[in-house]
Amino acid sequence: MSGLVFVAVIGAALLHAAWNALVKGGADKTLSMGAVVIGHLPIALVALPFVPLPAAESLPYLAGGLVLHFGYQLFLLQSYKMGDLTQVYPIARGSAPLIVAVFSVLVLGVHLDGLELLAIAIIGLGIISLALVRQSDGQQNKNAAAFALTTGVFIASYSLVDGVGARIAGTSLGFYCWLSLGNGILMIAYLAARSPQTLRAIPRTGLPILVLGGGASFIAYAVVTWAFTQAPIALVTALRETSIVFALLIGVFFLKEPLNLVKVFSTFSALLGAILLRYARS
Repeated sequence: MSGLVFVAVIGAALLHAAWNALVKGGADKTLSMGAVVIGHLPIALVALPFVPLPAAESLPYLAGGLVLHFGYQLFLLQSYKMGDLTQVYPIARGSAPLIVAVFSVLVLGVHLDGLELLAIAIIGLGIISLALVRQSDGQQNKNAAAFALTTGVFIASYSLVDGVGARIAGTSLGFYCWLSLGNGILMIAYLAARSPQTLRAIPRTGLPILVLGGGASFIAYAVVTWAFTQAPIALVTALRETSIVFALLIGVFFLKEPLNLVKVFSTFSALLGAILLRYARS
């Protein structure tokens, strides 16, 4: 993995943590998530005239990505309703790079050397260990854990589909702009059907999250989609999930959440894995 890709993905991870902190701080998670996703629309619409059209061969991947991203958002919301945030999020994000690595090696035939596999395992296991931070009802709730793990499967799936699709499209930004446009329209349709009052509230109470969270989220995944075309998808996915480290730092230093040994262990595990990824094959 080149230095440019490494720095770009770390920056994307920081932006990912930032918009998640905005969603976490919102009283209405559905409104916050809707505002972030709909916030992609104005950026995508402005960018579309200036980016190439994706190759026609990438359209099945674009359609698959739309379904997977929307499924991820719905399952993530349901997970948060059933379980604790500090347990659901690590299970979902930590399981994804492990699933992607296994699929890449066994199905796609991608070769990862021993150091890269070790780095992915360290990052994934370190993040998942955050599920032990609090022994609350969320951790004991098997349904919440199952939904969180399913969310991780969606993350792994859309990472693989988007990574391959962006390569075939010949334009990572063009591919992602159309993906964002479709995803935003799907979210509007979903909220209009299931919670019209939430949709109406977004311009009034969700505008800061729409602008700041939507902007951060769009930029973060645009960078990740580009990185998928520059490095193995499994490595990019693993490095991206170090976002949980930034989320922890934001929680401790800005939200004044308590720090404990499990959080310290997880942080250093993710950082060690990131360092190993940076220097693997260098």
